[in-house]
Amino acid sequence: MPEHTARGRTAVVIGGGLAGMLAVVALRGHVETITVVERDRYPAGHAFRKGVPQARHLHILLSGGQRALERLLPGTVAALTDAGARSLHLPRDLLTRTPTGWQRRFDERRHPTLSVTRPVLDAVVRERALRAVGPTTRVEVLEATEAIGLIGDARRVTGVTVRARTTGTSRRLPADLIVDASGRGSRTPQWYAELGRETPQEETVDSGLAYATRMYRPTDEDGEPEIAVNVPGWPECPRGAAYLPVEGGNWLLTLSGVTGHHPPTDEAEFTAFSATVGDPYVHELLTRAEPVSPVHGFRDTRNRRRHYDHPGALPEGLLVLGDANCTFNPVYGQGMSVAALGAVALRDTLDAVGGPGPGVLGRAQRAVGRAAESAWMAAVGADRPYAHGTETKAGPGERLMSWYLDRLAARAAVDRVVGGAFRDVFCLTAPPARLMAPRVLLRTVFLPRRPGLPRPPGTVETA
Repeated sequence: MPEHTARGRTAVVIGGGLAGMLAVVALRGHVETITVVERDRYPAGHAFRKGVPQARHLHILLSGGQRALERLLPGTVAALTDAGARSLHLPRDLLTRTPTGWQRRFDERRHPTLSVTRPVLDAVVRERALRAVGPTTRVEVLEATEAIGLIGDARRVTGVTVRARTTGTSRRLPADLIVDASGRGSRTPQWYAELGRETPQEETVDSGLAYATRMYRPTDEDGEPEIAVNVPGWPECPRGAAYLPVEGGNWLLTLSGVTGHHPPTDEAEFTAFSATVGDPYVHELLTRAEPVSPVHGFRDTRNRRRHYDHPGALPEGLLVLGDANCTFNPVYGQGMSVAALGAVALRDTLDAVGGPGPGVLGRAQRAVGRAAESAWMAAVGADRPYAHGTETKAGPGERLMSWYLDRLAARAAVDRVVGGAFRDVFCLTAPPARLMAPRVLLRTVFLPRRPGLPRPPGTVETA
């Protein structure tokens, strides 16, 4: 990228979390100055911060997200592993319990999944992102500062109004482009009204699911579980659990349930709830572990997609990234990977056309939307059966697709071919069309549904 193309251009990134830091990297070389507006103050070291309400729960980076992260910041996956993140290959090291039984342990190596606590992830990515920007782009981070409005009109955004949270002092930050990476609480739809624009079209699917998480440590140093496990709920048993290792020899247990089955945050009731999910294996594991944290709950799990990618839905000078654009039920672990894929889509678009210009951010927003499509299909497909309200009812085409995906998921547990395609799409390395490939379709529709393993962990199957 020639240096002169960035000369004099300025950008403001609203939100200094994962999506915001990856946006900084995506803009590298295309603007001369980037100002990051962050509501919190960053903690020292690997500590939790108030502005990340999901921080104490399970976080995974799918293989598609890892590939995107490596394209933006080469060496970051190794840095996370060095910081203690655990790499689990699907399905060898992380087994899922389906309604018909446990997955078979195929020894695939295509899809490593990184399990890591949010403080470690944020600190490693932030440090590397700010260090990687280079001499052609200057970055200023305004901590304890919140964005309170957009500057401009219905046609074009020209800056951001910010306010210092400590003094209440407001000021205007003019910029050539704005990236909203402020997360689930994004206020851009409200700011649209101030600009004289209609709010973007929005889709919402809410299963009413809530979850609670507690950290454990195996009581026997040599008795760590052989595998991580996932027991998603299903209509006949709408309670779930996931038990995965993280850094420091600890394991995180997340329990979940839809409306009427929410997991408790009382410590004794939390343990009792673990015995009511779709398989006793997780509850049995707790007899060989001791808790090392309180129970933390979380309830805002709706899937929400705002269609900034529709024609005319975005003013010049603005792009919306990460959860501010498309929010997924966090229990499926897709959000961080989609944020990384979206940042790659932004960077690739800017690289392809030589930098910001008329219509370029709209083109980038459409690419960001496409990057989220597979994750949206998976999350909404899983949550739709539990959603309520006429606006959430599926049409005939979607009902047919739900039948197919339900059958495909059952077949994927025992079929290496179908399972491979399923994991390619779920891990965000292939488009949804991969699930309709002739070989996959025929095996899904015409081969019988067979039961999975009766008990984990099972033998690793190498052939």
